[in-house]
Amino acid sequence: MLDSAKKVLKIEAEAILALIDRIDGGFTRAMEIILACKGRVVVTGMGKSGLIGKKIAATLASTGTPALFLHPAEGIHGDLGMVMKGDVIIAISNSGETEEIVKLLPVFKRLAVPVIALTGGTASTLARAAEVTIDVGVSEEACPLGLAPTASTTAALAMGDAMAITLLEKRGFKEEDFACFHPGGSLGKKLLLRVEDLMHNGPEVPVVKAKTLMREALFEITSKKMGVTTVVDDNGKLVGVITDGDLRRYLEKSDDLFSKSAGELAHGNPKIINRNSLAAEAVSVMERHSITSLLTVDGEGRPDGIIHLHDLLKAGIV
Repeated sequence: MLDSAKKVLKIEAEAILALIDRIDGGFTRAMEIILACKGRVVVTGMGKSGLIGKKIAATLASTGTPALFLHPAEGIHGDLGMVMKGDVIIAISNSGETEEIVKLLPVFKRLAVPVIALTGGTASTLARAAEVTIDVGVSEEACPLGLAPTASTTAALAMGDAMAITLLEKRGFKEEDFACFHPGGSLGKKLLLRVEDLMHNGPEVPVVKAKTLMREALFEITSKKMGVTTVVDDNGKLVGVITDGDLRRYLEKSDDLFSKSAGELAHGNPKIINRNSLAAEAVSVMERHSITSLLTVDGEGRPDGIIHLHDLLKAGIV
């Protein structure tokens, strides 16, 4: 069993390596056609090639090239309405003679839609009708019977990835662009969510004045459930913070906590972050300083927001 599995991987790896020498002017021409496309890239393929086509379409769409998948059997029964002038077709067929694909070719020609063929049949009906043919043929399938598409589908998938990433780089597609198409994923959250999207503001921000006695300040810390309170002067400007850690450390050396004012216990220079900063940056600041909350302040230096590590955890940023 181990030998069989290793043989399959070796055959499929060799099929992909063989594609490298086929990256030539035809590949460049295919990229130019797609880059000049004013519509969508419509990927089509039947059977296992169709499954590969769906993945290629999904990869293109998520990396800056609008794309969709057209099932060729459904296409000849009405779904060809998906295709319009200005689109580009990527047709996948190992033999190049897949009946359902061949039946679509006259319609593509009538619409003046260019066809890029991914096929092993470089002299096939599909190849002759295509504007550009990219050879993804393999010398052998990994299936010992030579029946189940294995190496051939792997080769087509790898070539689709090569196309998608080439287009991505040519378009100058960035992480921020990728995040826009993946707002529900962890990357999207890290690159899209900002501090202001997650922070607490208004009455949720713990605030006491510097002259406030610690009994009241302690209530503010516990009631707001942030493990911290801001301390402000009479004009509302931030002068420091008191954390629950500060309270523990003070009680270890003295028992006169309630006789003190918030201003006496507050430590200055609290960590502040811009409300427009990425939430991921807030995580980085917290990790760097071993703290669990950050403040935002307005133009006058008054605290107007607070973000806690728990907020970042709930949002999936951490």
